Amino acid sequence: MTKPLLRVLAGERLDPPPMWLMRQAGRYLPEYRELRADKGSFLDLVYNSDAAAEVTLQPLARFPFDGAILFSDILIVPFAIGQHLTFVAGEGPRLSPTLEAADLDDLTPFLTRLEPIYETVRKVKARLAPETTLIGFAGAPWTVATYMVAGQGSREQAETRRLAYKDPERFAAIIERIERVTFQYLCGQIEAGVEAVQLFDSWSGSLAPAEFERWVIAPTQRLVRRLGEEHPDIPVIGFPKGAGGKLAAYARETGVAAVGIDETVDPAWADRELPASLPVQGNLDPLALIAGGATLEAAVRRIIDAFAGRPHIFNLGHGILQDTPIAHVEQLAALVKGRR
Repeated sequence: MTKPLLRVLAGERLDPPPMWLMRQAGRYLPEYRELRADKGSFLDLVYNSDAAAEVTLQPLARFPFDGAILFSDILIVPFAIGQHLTFVAGEGPRLSPTLEAADLDDLTPFLTRLEPIYETVRKVKARLAPETTLIGFAGAPWTVATYMVAGQGSREQAETRRLAYKDPERFAAIIERIERVTFQYLCGQIEAGVEAVQLFDSWSGSLAPAEFERWVIAPTQRLVRRLGEEHPDIPVIGFPKGAGGKLAAYARETGVAAVGIDETVDPAWADRELPASLPVQGNLDPLALIAGGATLEAAVRRIIDAFAGRPHIFNLGHGILQDTPIAHVEQLAALVKGRR
């Protein structure tokens, strides 16, 4: 195995660590903004496999990243389950009908909506440098459910949490449907050519411990187990944003190959509390990247020093922000790769 990122996911410690950035294919790049303006809406761009492949590859032309993250969106799964998906300029995604108002059985599945994403994977794979790992992804069941129930993102996920408390049987059926389609979706990505997958649980931090165990850990564990049975050579990275003190239980119980940690987690604490051999991914604050200079240098050094004794993939604690200067990403790459 020669790909640095896959070596670390298999448990090897490398110096310097491999790196990629969440949302590295996106709005901070002028070439992305130009292509987006030409192609129209965000969903049009995702579903144009030639354009989506180009977006996936754009950051690799600029920066020495070890991974290419598929350009798509976590809401492709509810779109395939049967909700209508739109992206409102300046406001974000909208799903309808919401599962607050409609029943799951009212939705008509359109699993063919997954096919263009697989075509994007095939096109990226054909053009990707041999040393670069192609990463696929999906939203984890809890996070996808929050959008399906409320129809949009929210900071507290109150509608979804209320439903999970009030009618756990109905909510379990929603989670089960998401799990089933997500498994199919990730298998399709793997069969098309991705070499690792990440489960984004962006809203996991809103749950109480018992609910976290039921709606984050348990569904993730089932997905990881099924993927391991079907594709035993494909590592799964779990990213439970906001998990905080529940991160250690997530790492122990889900079976993920690596845990992504967000910027609020002290890397020294994570190194101490997580299983010693488990690869860790993260966790630079995206705002430290915007700051650049000595602030960025100190933050990078803290993270690299904290994880010096374990397998580590350098990444952000969440997605790169739109106003991130290109020069600061260049500085980050130089710092991590040891050229500065």
